Amino acid sequence: MSARQEPIRVMLAKLGLDGHDRGVKVVARTLRDAGMEVIYTGLHRTPEQVVEAAVQEDVDVLGVSILSGAHLPIFRKLYQVLDGLAEPVGFAVLAGGVMPDEDEQTLKQMGVADVLGQDTTPETIVEAVRTAAANRPVVV
Repeated sequence: MSARQEPIRVMLAKLGLDGHDRGVKVVARTLRDAGMEVIYTGLHRTPEQVVEAAVQEDVDVLGVSILSGAHLPIFRKLYQVLDGLAEPVGFAVLAGGVMPDEDEQTLKQMGVADVLGQDTTPETIVEAVRTAAANRPVVV
């Protein structure tokens, strides 16, 4: 396998009514410092808006930050939107924020590549994004 030449493209998104974005901004800076291209969608986005933006931006990884406690219905809706696309997507999805440990398996069954809690170290986040990018779906 050859080494990746271009930087990993990551989109970070805040879905729903969650208005807390300090953490996702710190993550964005961490990923940029690690050499990745980062796009932040801002607050209060819908799953449809985020999926459309991720497809248009041709990202490798979509990171969704949730602190509202609404992670399960939000990810269900996100995957409904993804499943409804005419073409499969070529990006991995990561979940980050505050989510109970017991929901991690449910999120992974939906398709989430990894779940990163609020106490995840910057080094672990960078490695999780690199791993997700390397293992993302290949669309031809």
